[in-house]
Amino acid sequence: MSLQLDFNTFFMVSGFLLAAYSCVANDVIQTLGTFLSSNEKRPVLVIWAYVSIILVVTLVFGWIANDGEMSFHRLDKIPYTGIFHWYHVLPPIALLVLTRFGMPVSTTFLLLMVFSPAAVVEKMIFKSVCGYIIAFVSAIFLYTVIAREIENHFLNTKDRGAPGWVIMQWCSTAFLWSQWIMHDVANIFVYLPRKFDLASLIMVLTVFVALLGLIAYVRGGTIQKIVRQKTNTTDIRSASIIDLIYAFVLVFFKEINTLPMSTTWVFVGILAGRELALYNRLKHRSSKKVWSNLGKDFFKVFTGLAVSIFVVYLISMVK
Repeated sequence: MSLQLDFNTFFMVSGFLLAAYSCVANDVIQTLGTFLSSNEKRPVLVIWAYVSIILVVTLVFGWIANDGEMSFHRLDKIPYTGIFHWYHVLPPIALLVLTRFGMPVSTTFLLLMVFSPAAVVEKMIFKSVCGYIIAFVSAIFLYTVIAREIENHFLNTKDRGAPGWVIMQWCSTAFLWSQWIMHDVANIFVYLPRKFDLASLIMVLTVFVALLGLIAYVRGGTIQKIVRQKTNTTDIRSASIIDLIYAFVLVFFKEINTLPMSTTWVFVGILAGRELALYNRLKHRSSKKVWSNLGKDFFKVFTGLAVSIFVVYLISMVK
């Protein structure tokens, strides 16, 4: 009994730690990708401190407001059994491998499918598809309107780090980062009890801050290439607009219901809509390059979904 309890605790803690790093490392392109790209010259310590403060404030707020519940009620329909086996560690390991190869996969699907009833999985996929479509259409509409006057100006003028735009980008990053935490922290906390005491909260925050330090040090890692390949994303002016669109879409879906969804699909939808609108209005790149980049992103996203389903299938075979 004691040995079983020890193994159970080991797989629970291992799953949480691996999920925490792999989830943030893969989703960093969505939330902090443009921020890291446009602040490459700033000290790592400054970046680390800023994103850590936002995370701590958001999670502490959630802990207080929800009476110790840490997932912002995203796990209400996914019961906590408290029983973990070796195969529960497979999803975050698979996510680490995919992240190493620069593939932006849905951490929601990969980490939550194993624990979710089939009916909940179907609803998560439907909500995520809706998120992609709304993000894609919203980005096309907005950038069709602002491409020639605003984005064309950004492309043809040097970003000199004007104080107003710097403040705008740092504020938009804080807004987006906090919204992502409210959505996707459930992917990590699925391995832990649904309510935390103060000691557990402090331990979890310590782990998160340490992992953010590593991610800031490597500047996002290999997966950051997804952002760098897109038009003018290192310009803080363009980055600020991208972040605000993304954050408001997340707010919209957060208010609809507490069901988890793939924020990765929303982000890729925004980038795809933006690239198409900029190409149609500005013809700034060859059509071959634009469609090639979009095709690669689309392939990677659906590869992630396929891997998620495959991992769940494997686990169902060995249960």
